[in-house]
Amino acid sequence: MYQFSRSIYRELAQEVMTDPRVGATPNKERLLHSCEAAVERLASDRHYFARPARSLFNDVRTLFPLTKQLRAYSVIERHMRLAADYVDLLAREGASASGSPLVCHATTRRGTPCQREPVPGSRYCPSHRHLEDDIEMLTATAA
Repeated sequence: MYQFSRSIYRELAQEVMTDPRVGATPNKERLLHSCEAAVERLASDRHYFARPARSLFNDVRTLFPLTKQLRAYSVIERHMRLAADYVDLLAREGASASGSPLVCHATTRRGTPCQREPVPGSRYCPSHRHLEDDIEMLTATAA
């Protein structure tokens, strides 16, 4: 997954503002750290990371001059969309980005996370598959 964060960094590192007292190195390190953290969270917590591009941009926008912020957002948005598509593709195939098997997103009656493997193409195991239908109906009525 680091190929996505590194590609964002490579495209934006030249446009980072420099601080006359310390140079550009701390700002570039902050950009790299923020990119890696956002991509890592996207890979590990895809369903609960609603707007990864907006979150990353809010973390790093102060590193760019005002005239370069639109370009920074477009680069971040493009790469985070590609990373999200990649994570979704892996989930459809039944694997996570870290290589560990997927687990059901439901909780049991005791309140502990379900440990079963989800059905391919779904977030839930066969026992909790009905929860996916409930979510689809809620989104259909909200639209």
